[in-house]
Amino acid sequence: MTPQSVVHIMRHALMTTFWLGLPLLAIGFVAGIVISLVQIATSIQDSSFSTVPRLGAFLAGLVLLMPWMLGRLMDYTTAILGNLELYAR
Repeated sequence: MTPQSVVHIMRHALMTTFWLGLPLLAIGFVAGIVISLVQIATSIQDSSFSTVPRLGAFLAGLVLLMPWMLGRLMDYTTAILGNLELYAR
């Protein structure tokens, strides 16, 4: 296995991780901004008011995105395990 192939494998792994995490991070970011704007508008500064909706948004995003995420992970795993002879050198 050459250093270039290791770099390629690691780059592919990191990019897959990035694309899997990006939608959930975006959901958390948008939910945080919306909740902060509502807190500013209503002057409610309760910590549970900001935590519970954000967790609900993450859970809803995870449930809705799980089939896509599993498909991406299965594609990555199939690509790695399907080319094991290339990595065994």
